[in-house]
Parts: sequence; structure tokens; C-alpha cells
Amino acid sequence: MDRTAQLTARAATHSVVYEPDVTTHSLHVRAADVLEANWTGSSTVPSRGLYPHQWSWDSAFIAIGLRHLSPLRAQTELETLLSAQWDDGRIPHIVFNPSVPLDAYFPSPDFWRSSTAGRAAGAPRTVQTSGIVQPPVHALAVWLVHQADPGLSRSRGFLARAYPRLAAWHRYLLHRRDLGGGGLASVVHPWEQGMDNSPCWDAPLSRITPAPARSFRRADLDHGAAEDRPTDLDYGRYVRLATDYRDGGYEDGASEFAVEDPSFNALLIASEHALARIARELGATGTARHARAERLTAALVERLWDPAEGMFFCRDVRNGSLIPERSVSGLIPLLLPTLPRDIADTLVRTARGPHFELGGAARLVPSYDLLGEAFDPHRYWRGPAWFNTGWLVERGLRQHGERAHADALRTALLETADATDFAEYVDPYTGEACGALGFGWTAALTLDLLHQQPIADISAVGAFDMSDMSDKGGERR
Repeated sequence: MDRTAQLTARAATHSVVYEPDVTTHSLHVRAADVLEANWTGSSTVPSRGLYPHQWSWDSAFIAIGLRHLSPLRAQTELETLLSAQWDDGRIPHIVFNPSVPLDAYFPSPDFWRSSTAGRAAGAPRTVQTSGIVQPPVHALAVWLVHQADPGLSRSRGFLARAYPRLAAWHRYLLHRRDLGGGGLASVVHPWEQGMDNSPCWDAPLSRITPAPARSFRRADLDHGAAEDRPTDLDYGRYVRLATDYRDGGYEDGASEFAVEDPSFNALLIASEHALARIARELGATGTARHARAERLTAALVERLWDPAEGMFFCRDVRNGSLIPERSVSGLIPLLLPTLPRDIADTLVRTARGPHFELGGAARLVPSYDLLGEAFDPHRYWRGPAWFNTGWLVERGLRQHGERAHADALRTALLETADATDFAEYVDPYTGEACGALGFGWTAALTLDLLHQQPIADISAVGAFDMSDMSDKGGERR
């Protein structure tokens, strides 16, 4: 029996809450094939060609799907990432594979120089990493992976070893990255938020003098169409920001680019709830972490919610103003179990309205405002639909009792993953594949959607098992 067959057979020994049919089984096997093809022995690459190293939030999403195939491999995925953590608590956005040639990806390890430029911040000596971070999905992923096989997790001490690293990661974000002084974490580079070329960054990036085009070579264009990727001007500014951050010893607070982002902070809050559950599993109360998540939710609403527009917006920390660009990031706070009911209702109306057309003209949730001047259905995060953000919105809809809308989005995500061979992202109207195929988190989250209950409403505990304190309503019509 080959490895994929073994993993698929093992998954069948766990309780599965959907009724499998031929199509479902085929999709399950094909998704497992992608994860097997992208497995390196200790972690999973997003894409063998375009992204040949380990990425931080990719690995978190991949582990969430892998738990349905092999809880042990899902634990290993996260442990590999956490082992590259810096002493100051940051989890780097890339952990480099030393067997991959330097010219296979840019910026490469010799650009970041983590072990020398990051020495004061406690970068590891034995592994090369980048010096920036990505969204903090990790505690949520750790908790969900634990739940997939609690006996295995306890026998390996999985939570006991992960918890102090996750706690240090959250301390770093809540203290070193509170650059706006309002309690929220700031990103200091567009790559940190994960939505690299979102129009939300255009205004703050306009202050950054781009690095000369001749000073770097874009390896991404060897594997992706130029019209689907960020522009050379975008890249010049990304390189300048990263260079300045590196040359400053990766010290936070000096950059002209500092933004409070709603999805980054919503994921931090969701993971804080997850850390509370992990603490309880380890014998503590978790009360302080739930309370911190409540305070962060209040800060998110106070600082980033615009009631007139019915959206969460990014805040430019350097000038103190909200950035009036509608992106999928502003919908992701639907994840939060104690988001005020009126705000959750408004976010659902916004998602279904003309700017995102969820359940209407758009097949999946676009990454950016369909009516925005910068909208482009194929260019990376300026309009295409991504599977990880679609999964987060689906979970958020289910969290707040929007069963019918969640079920419809789940079906669209599964059908699109199937039709596009697990594409990196797609045209939000047509579902046309863009970027890499056989993409790691697309396959992994397809598995998670296949293993979730599509009919009955899922409470806060059922959706993410983050909190048992939310004020739940019934299904909404």
C-alpha cells in the first residue's frame, strides 16, 4: 500500500461527519495526493515550484487539514515551524530548506541573513529563516490538531511543548508590535499580513522609496504569469522595507510602514481563545487568556470598525487614519465568538452586498472590493478569491448561525478546488485557476471542509472550540 493510500485509509478510521460518495472520495484522495507530493519529511511546502520552503501561516492551515489524514504528521508540521522561533518570540514567515538552491526563491536566505542580522533578536543559529512574521493562526492550529487525536497528543507531550512557544509568540505580538498604542498588533511589511499586494497597502507603501529593479531578481516570475503577480514597483518597495528592517537588526518600531490589520488581529484573538483552551487542557484555568481575547475584540471594534461603511478597515499607524479600502480582511473578524451581534449581522450584509457579492455574482469571496478602482480579478490579492480566506469566512458565517450561507460557500469552495486541481487562487467570478496548482493549503482546507458537518449549525465550541462564553443565537434567515 502506498503512502497516500495509507493516509487515506487511516483517515477512514476516525469518525467522519459527512456522507461520502464517489465524488467526495475522489476529491479526498486527490487532496491527500497533493499533501503527499508537497511533503518534505518534516514539513509541507505550499508549492514545489513557486514556494519551495516552509511558510508560517501555510503550515498552520496545512496542519488543520493534515490532522484528518495523520495527526502525527500534523503535529510534526507545527513542531518543525515552532523549532525555528526566535528568542524574542517571533515565528518567522519562512523557514528555509538548505537543500534548495539560493536562486530558486527570492528573497533567499542570503538576503535575510537571519543568523547574523537577527542575532540581537535571538534568531536561531542552526536554521536560516526570514526576519518578518505572518498571521498568528498557530495556536488555533495546534488546538485543532490536538483534538484530532488527544491520546497521541498527550502521549507525545504535544501541547506541553507547544504552549510556551505559542505564549512567547503572542507576547511578542502584543508588546513589541503594539506600535499604535491601542492594544492591537501592527504589521511592518505587507508580506506579514499575508495579502501581499492588497490595495489596502497602496497608501502607506507610497511613502516607501522602492529598491532599484537591478538590485534583485524575481524568481516568482519563473513559475507564475506576470499579470497574476505583484508588479515590479510593488516588489521594489517590498525589498526596500525588508532591507531596512534587516539592516536595523530586525528591531520593531522604526519603519515608515506600520499598519493595524483586522484579519491579522482577528486571527490573534482566535488563537488567544485557543491558547486558553490549551491552558485548560494543561491544568490551568485559561481565564486570563479569555479575558485578554475579550479586550482585544473590544480594541478591534474601537480602532478598526467603521459603522457607516459596515466594514473593518486597516489603520495606518503612522498617520492614525483608517485606510478606506474594502478587502476580505475586513470580513474575517466574523470568526470571533464574542463579536457584538449587530456587527456580525452588518458584516454578513456587507459580504452579501455589491462589494463582495457572496452568494450572488461572485462564486467565492473576492480578496478585494468588486467595485474598487484597483480591482483586478487575476492579480494576486487585488481581487482573486483565495481558499484560506474563503475557509475563514465560511467558519465565521457558521460561528454566527448563518448556516445556509456557510453551506453554500462550503459547496462552492469544494467544487472550485475540484475543478481547478487545488489552485492557489481563482477568478472570483468564473473560478478560473490562477497561480500555482496543487497548492498546499487549498488541498488541506478541502480536506477540512470534507470532514466538517455541513447541515447542523456549529456552535463556538464546534466551529473552532475556542470559547464557551459566546452568546449564541439560532439559525438566521
